[in-house]
Amino acid sequence: MSTGNSDVEIDEESDDDGYYDYYNNCEDTEMEPTDPQNADPEYFEFTCLSKEDVERLFNECVESLCASLPVKPSLAKLLLHTHNWKTSEIIINYKEDASKLLIISGIKPAKSSDIDSQALRSIKSLPCSICLLSYSGEYFRSLVCGHYFCKDCWTTHFEIQINQGITTAMECLGCNLLVPEDFVLSILNKSFLREKYQQFSFSDYVKSHPKLRFCPGTNCNFIIFAKEFQSKRVICKYCKTSFCFKCGSDYHAPTDCETIKKWLTKCADDSETANYISAHTKDCPKCSICIEKNGGCNHMQCYSCKFDFCWMCLGDWNSHGSEYYECSRYKENPNIANESVHAQAREALKKYLFYFERWENHARSLRLEEETHQKIIDRINEKVMASQGTWIDWQYLRNAAALLAKCRYTLQYTYPYAYYMESGPRKELFEYQQAQLEAEIENLSWKVERAETTDRGDLENQMDVAEKRRTTLLKDFLSL
Repeated sequence: MSTGNSDVEIDEESDDDGYYDYYNNCEDTEMEPTDPQNADPEYFEFTCLSKEDVERLFNECVESLCASLPVKPSLAKLLLHTHNWKTSEIIINYKEDASKLLIISGIKPAKSSDIDSQALRSIKSLPCSICLLSYSGEYFRSLVCGHYFCKDCWTTHFEIQINQGITTAMECLGCNLLVPEDFVLSILNKSFLREKYQQFSFSDYVKSHPKLRFCPGTNCNFIIFAKEFQSKRVICKYCKTSFCFKCGSDYHAPTDCETIKKWLTKCADDSETANYISAHTKDCPKCSICIEKNGGCNHMQCYSCKFDFCWMCLGDWNSHGSEYYECSRYKENPNIANESVHAQAREALKKYLFYFERWENHARSLRLEEETHQKIIDRINEKVMASQGTWIDWQYLRNAAALLAKCRYTLQYTYPYAYYMESGPRKELFEYQQAQLEAEIENLSWKVERAETTDRGDLENQMDVAEKRRTTLLKDFLSL
């Protein structure tokens, strides 16, 4: 922790690559009011919605699509779900080739059924091809594909799927046709199963909508709506949980979602866990859900999105053809480094530990500074009770502690960003700004810990400098 003041002292002969003059022009100038969207790199418009609000949003989308296309509401909902609620895109594709759209969406079979449904219903006794029990034709049900089965078999099929959490992806017992909502509800009689089905379906609809994200807060049932799908911070106004809208994990600016995922996985791995993950699990190349290989066959089907792919290369299984074995051929790097494998491994470990130690150190500092924050609150209470000022008089101390946490949090997440950056001028600029931010944060931390003996003007000036450093870095490097 620095013991110096907030002014950065620079040796006349120091090599700062010309960045110092550019980023340290602190002349006070009169500024016109600015648009927060341009002034604040973390500015993000979002709304917290209840389940009822989101259901109304879904219903409006369904009604809008039904008004534009001759489809039933249940099929409109399936179309919207399978195409990420892109109404205009669905309408365009439907007008270009309605049959093709319905087929690729799993709503219409590629080959029309030649079964006469009216004639089938008039049959007095007919065996079900699954349970082999005979019923009258009226006891059979089918989708447009014409695969008829008794209601009992349909009910059993639905119960199994729902208990596994599968609803919108439920398929016909005889083919890959998706089962619409009205068909399922017409078969299910048990109220708890109907409720479970609708609950899981609602969850699937939210997850497929690019403008919606469930709040990850404990026992929080609210949903965030945002017009843009970006890796920006949202804070639930009900449970106060802060998270990244794009990936749903802890907010991680300036690091992007994919990079922080790699970093956290790397940090969490030990030797046995890393070996197991490498050997047995991979992310689905279409929906990115983690899949475990539990058999010898390399033909995999994602249980979530039903995508068929090759375990070895993660390519589309249908495109393998004669190139099937190409995916297992290792392509040597012609420019392999001259160093030994052990030397390269040691250097890689050294680099990782450098960044990890700093990442972990700032995480520890955040926890310790939270204790300092609480001590400040307790001390303010004592002063107010002793008539040594009001809450308003001492509020600047709480503001300083809160800003310190905000800056420290950003600084912590600069280290994964730097770890994965390629060497070059951009990384040099980033590391310069990172160092400047770190220096100001340590100065602020020092003054916050000695808040009662620090001049208020000096503390507030340090707060301003630290926040400007943080904002500058985010403006230049925040990944969306």
